This record gives sequence, C-alpha cells and structure tokens, in this order.
Amino acid sequence: MRFMMLVIPKGYEQAKPGTLPDPKLVEKMMKYNESLQKAGVLLALDGLHPPSMGSRVSFSDGKPTVTDGPFAEAKEVLGGYWMIQVKSKAEAVEWASRAPMGNNEIIEVRQVQEFSDFPPETKKHLDGYSEMQKAAPK
Repeated sequence: MRFMMLVIPKGYEQAKPGTLPDPKLVEKMMKYNESLQKAGVLLALDGLHPPSMGSRVSFSDGKPTVTDGPFAEAKEVLGGYWMIQVKSKAEAVEWASRAPMGNNEIIEVRQVQEFSDFPPETKKHLDGYSEMQKAAPK
C-alpha cells in the first residue's frame, strides 16, 4: 500500500518568498529520511516552497482563474511530502509519528488510490492509467 505523508508546518501560510527551513531542522529531517530509506519504505520525498511563491488555478463554469500567492484565506498549507510503501495504514501512521516535527505541526497520512480500488464501471475509464504512471519520471 502506498501512502502520502503530507507536512503541514505551522505558520508556513505566511512565509515570505524564498523562506527556507532552519539548517538544524534539515539535519534532523535528513536523519529521519535516511531511516525511511534504510527501512526500504521510501518512494519519494520533497519539500515545497512557501505559498507566497505559488499560484492557485480555480475553476468556475470550466474556466480557469489564476491567483498568485500568498493566499489570504489559507489556514493550513503543505510544506512537503513523503511517498512511502508499507503494509498498512497503521504502519504509515507509525512512520509519521517518528518525524521530527515542531509544536502544533501536522502530518496528514493519506492512502494513494490504486487501480485495484476502483469498481469495473470506473476502471473502463482508466485505460492507459498504468502506462502513464510507468512513464512518469522518477
């Protein structure tokens, strides 16, 4: 089972463009990342620049509207993620519990939808999905 562990850092919604994490936090996080790698569960990981450097594309009646960050209404924003492959949600939650996070920071654990999760009437619309996944750069 694949799970995405989404990092929601406190205060990141107001971070200025170019804000980078504290080197001491990076050191702790790298040790955690190495433990995921050594356990053979790590598939991918990345940190994200603050929302002040991002854009949102919203849709109304099928028409896109682009809004550049920062986003005044944002209460929680993503700061990064890990993609892991483990045997159960409980194991994913256990890994998330070990992350070196600060006070009031959150890791949301979400299972990735697999092709096998869908009923036949949905699968017929997913022709080519597996090939798309395989073709995506790693």
